[in-house]
Amino acid sequence: MLLEAYVETAEQAAAAVEAGADRLELCGVGEGGVTPSDALMRAVLGVVSVPVHAMVRPRAGDFVYDDAEFEAMRQDIPRLRSLGARGVVFGVLHGDSRLDLARMGELVARSAGLRVVCHRAFDATPDADEALEQLIALGVHEVLTSGHASTALEGAAALRRHVERGAGRIQILAGGGVRAHTAVELVQHTGVQALHARACDAGVIGGIRAALRA
Repeated sequence: MLLEAYVETAEQAAAAVEAGADRLELCGVGEGGVTPSDALMRAVLGVVSVPVHAMVRPRAGDFVYDDAEFEAMRQDIPRLRSLGARGVVFGVLHGDSRLDLARMGELVARSAGLRVVCHRAFDATPDADEALEQLIALGVHEVLTSGHASTALEGAAALRRHVERGAGRIQILAGGGVRAHTAVELVQHTGVQALHARACDAGVIGGIRAALRA
């Protein structure tokens, strides 16, 4: 069972790994996370040895980007790769919340050699089954989702459908309110093999890891 921790500082990163995180999603500070700086990437990679996936998001807010914002995303991917990121996390939508396939495809192409994760922009799409197939066709490796609900446990039915539909073609990374008291139930009800949780408090990660081992 892969346990990924969302972190925003080197201190959180070190504590999350010590508590049992297998992988980190590194974000700069901003609602929902933004692209980390060079200094933050270096600081985190200096204290952990687990894979670090970097957010590629030029600002907080929606996932519809203008030309300048998209160009920043294009440039950030090779920068993050050169700093040592093992994966990148992004999502681009049209104004109607459908996936922007042209821009997503361009970012995937620029991510060669990295693991590609679509973040919870996926949960905003109007047709999740269609969006999942589109991500698979683009070559995206994982999708972070709460099953289109406030929490992953509330979205368990949708998560199970995504796991079954993905059928090994894409990994479903369940996130959204994942805690020790919900992790085991979530896994049992959905069949997910990867969980994502915020690690502002390392106790959250330690609690989830302990519950999964029990």
